[in-house]
Order: sequence, then structure tokens, then C-alpha cells
Amino acid sequence: MSLTIDRDRLMGEIEALALISEAEPPVVTRVVFTPSDLKARAWMRARCQEAGLSVREDAVGNTFGRWNGSDPSAPAVGTGSHIDAIPNAGKYDGVVGVLGGLEAIRALQQSGFRPRHSIELLIFTSEEPTRFGIGCLGSRLLSGTLSAASARKLSDNDSATLDEVRRKAGFAGELEQVKLPQGYYKAFVELHIEQGPLLERQRIPLGIVTKIAAPASLRVSIEGSGGHAGGVLMTDRRDALCAAAELVLAIENAARTSGAIDTVATVGICDVFPGAVNSIPSRVRLTVDIRDTDLQRRDLVMQMIEAACRSISAKREVSVHSELVNADAPADCAPTIIETLSQSCRKHELPFVPMVSRAYHDTLFMARLAPVAMLFIPCRNGYSHRPDEYASPEDIVRGTLVLAETLAALSK
Repeated sequence: MSLTIDRDRLMGEIEALALISEAEPPVVTRVVFTPSDLKARAWMRARCQEAGLSVREDAVGNTFGRWNGSDPSAPAVGTGSHIDAIPNAGKYDGVVGVLGGLEAIRALQQSGFRPRHSIELLIFTSEEPTRFGIGCLGSRLLSGTLSAASARKLSDNDSATLDEVRRKAGFAGELEQVKLPQGYYKAFVELHIEQGPLLERQRIPLGIVTKIAAPASLRVSIEGSGGHAGGVLMTDRRDALCAAAELVLAIENAARTSGAIDTVATVGICDVFPGAVNSIPSRVRLTVDIRDTDLQRRDLVMQMIEAACRSISAKREVSVHSELVNADAPADCAPTIIETLSQSCRKHELPFVPMVSRAYHDTLFMARLAPVAMLFIPCRNGYSHRPDEYASPEDIVRGTLVLAETLAALSK
């Protein structure tokens, strides 16, 4: 079987999709269920239909484009990613896995290959947490990690519920119908930019993911006592921001001292009230993101953070309350799929390296349903989630070729 990846078509489609945005180029912004997101979905449906795929959408907007195999009763082989983009993002995150997946299927079609297992392109709804505050919304529902009842409680910044927003966008049906049955997929493989600098630094064109780190998220509220910046003596203060600053450093220290480089912790939001230059902060809200490939180690870091909350509360005479938003389990990639990816790399004499995905992706949740793996390509300077995000055409084509051969091997 000889495969040809149409570089010009693939890169042209990446550029075309990038123009469907709420912002001027080179910025890409596509928040789920906004007009730009719905327009991008329609554009992708048309591309799938042009490729002869049968297309369906579920109640939350996950989109499936299926190339039917010779055995319709056999589980499908899946690939795909997402096309939603956070504000002020770039054109490659998620998109490489979607359009690369489509091009892989077209290359197989044009080669004369005929799969026994259907090959399905899956475009996930809302991998980014921008609108509803939770990442991988579509894959969480597909895998049953998030229940329909919990999903109904989600709302956006305008207090519109997920049900209201999705129905207005044209996605009917009940959320209970989204979950896929066990055995729906034989395997799932996602192509993605690394979103880190390691492949570029090592000058290695491909990374085969062996483990996907999982996040735990906390909301922390600190209540102190406000007052006039000139009128309250330092000895009498219960400054919520000073307590928050101490907690932020404790969170950093907990991750740094875990004993593993795969442990990371981030305070991404610090909301200070009342936010006046001459007023002592009386209330602070923090968001905390803790990730690791080892569940026990990550949970130990969380315990250290809780202990720091108690200690700082007592020492500074402030109230510290933490709320667990989510705590997902890491995933191991399937050795059989890792080996299939590796064989394709060796066949084409493409250097590759086993690696960990420290960002989490929809594949993390698909691992609850089927054997999974991920294939990374380099991105310049490791940049992602910003307009100067970049992956070279050569790297995208290489990743798409390896993906296509892997899908063929898995679908026989």
C-alpha cells in the first residue's frame, strides 16, 4: 500500500479553517456554540461529506464522520480532536488532529485500501473549558465520566445553561444519549501538536505518547478583613491577598518537591476584592490546577495544599475554603497501538521518542472506552494557545502519514 498525503490540500484547509474566527487573523477564537464555532462545524461537515463519510451529530454536538468498513458489526477505529479555540489562540491546536485525521482517511481511500473495521473521524465538542468552565465536555459525556445530570448544571458567564445553549445552536436530543457503549471503538488515536518544546529541542519529528497526565482543579476562597490602607496598622491586619500570596507559593512548593518532573501546579486566576489601591483586600478567589501522570503523587500534592490552607488560615486569622471542581485519573496508552505507531515510524526511518502528554486531551477520556494512543508533532518554541502557535507543513504531513498507516493497520 502506497500512501500519499496531499500537503497542499491539508495546509490549505488548515488556513481556511483559521479564517473562521471571532478575531482578525492571525488570531483564532472559536468558543463553543458561538456563530464562528457553528460556521466551522458546518465547514467541517461539508469536508467530511465531500470525502464520502457518513456524518452524524449527537445531542451535545460531537460530530462523527464514518468511512464504513466491510464488517459493519465490528467496532470502529477512531481518530480526531477538536476545533474550538480559546480567545487569542492559534490555528493548529486540535485542528491538526481533525484535518490530519480527515486527510489520513482520504489518503487511504485514494490508495485503494478497504478497511474491515470502519474508520471514524470524531470532532469533539468543547475540548477547551472557555464557555462552561470544564474541559473536554464532549468526551467526558461520551465516556460517561460526566453524567448528564451534572452536565445540565453547567452554565456560562451569562447564566445560560448547557441545555439552553446547545438547543439554541441546533443540537436536540437528551444528554443521556451521548454516552457511547463499551466496545464502540476498537482503538482511538489522536494526532496533536506537542504544546511543549521537547521535540523541537531534541530535533525529533515525532513523539509517541505513553501516558496522559490528568488534572485536578480547585477553587479557593479566602476571606479576611478589609479597611483603609492608611488607617489599619500592620499588626491588626487580616489581609486576604497576603494570605493568598503565601498559599500560591505553598502550591508551587508542593509541586516542586513531589520528586517528579511530571508534577505541575498552577494558580491561573487571582480575583481580588475590592481591588482598590487604598483598600486592604478582604476577599480573594483563586483557581488551582494540579496535574501528574501518577494519581497517588498528584493526590499527595493536593493533600499538601489542603494542609497549607489550614496552616495559613490559622496563622493569618483568615477563612480559607477550597472546593474540588474535578479530579480525573491519568491514562496509560495501549502498548499495541504504541507499537503500531512505532512500526510506521521505523518503516519511514522517522526518529521518534516515547513521551508523556502533560497537557490533557479528549483521548484521556476516550481511554475509559477503548485502547488509546496519541502521536505528537513539534510546535515552534513549544508555543500554543497563542496566535504565533506554529507547526511546519513537513511535520504535519509526517504525522498524518504515520496516523494513516496506523489507522490502516488497526482497521484490518
